[in-house]
Amino acid sequence: MLISEIFHSIQGEGELTGVPSVFVRTSGCNLRCAWCDTPYASWNPEGTLRKTDFILAEIDRHPTTRHVVLTGGEPMIAKGITELAAAIRASGRHVTIETAATILPDGIACDLASLSPKLLNAAPDPVEHGAWRKRHEATRWQPDVVRAWIDAYPYQFKFVVSRPEDIDELESMLAALKREIPRHKVLLMPEGVTPERIRSRAVWLAELCKARGYRYAHRLHLEQRRRSVAGLAVRQQAPGHRYPRREVDHHDEGRAVVGRVDRKSTRLNSSHVALSRMTSSA
Repeated sequence: MLISEIFHSIQGEGELTGVPSVFVRTSGCNLRCAWCDTPYASWNPEGTLRKTDFILAEIDRHPTTRHVVLTGGEPMIAKGITELAAAIRASGRHVTIETAATILPDGIACDLASLSPKLLNAAPDPVEHGAWRKRHEATRWQPDVVRAWIDAYPYQFKFVVSRPEDIDELESMLAALKREIPRHKVLLMPEGVTPERIRSRAVWLAELCKARGYRYAHRLHLEQRRRSVAGLAVRQQAPGHRYPRREVDHHDEGRAVVGRVDRKSTRLNSSHVALSRMTSSA
């Protein structure tokens, strides 16, 4: 399957925030979110074809870490994902699948289904990306698929919220499922790919969570943008900023990178920041 990156880090979102995990990021997505923080796995899918044995060997490099996260892109469209999930589970590890819940699970091995249905705020620009907007809008909400996930697996919902009006939309979506969804299983995350943007939404979103009984989900990994990632100094830049090409060792400490750090360019909007060698910067 096409793998964007494999790295060892700390879970930065959701119920398992803070848990050491190995992340396997597949490349390729059936959606095109306007605010996507991993465009190298969606808008411009990049990566290296890897066999299951290779991926398992990378995971085994971290024997004390018992949680594995399959993420993307959209991991459920990756060829061989079912076999990979089964092999990881057979090794005795906990498997989280981070998905937009547009693809049926079909019995895939999963200990936590991290479901992130997309709201209207994720739609691509209708002028610049007209064709993708139509495809995205036709795909992003699949209630039958979501029901299949929550009926079969332990789950959490993660919604990216950019404005107060988004709450009405997500509540309408949850109601359409015709299931009793405990509010503590619904995590609301402020939209943004920079700490400043996230903080600008954090106060009112936290108040909405208090008023409605949802969980506020801070985005730990994005708060670490001013730190070092696997020994590579990081400067705060605008979203999508590209750094000069730089080769690193495939087994760079703290992060097992598939191929290049940057492939065509180094990007710093990964969903999870490798914290193993982070040091504070002024």
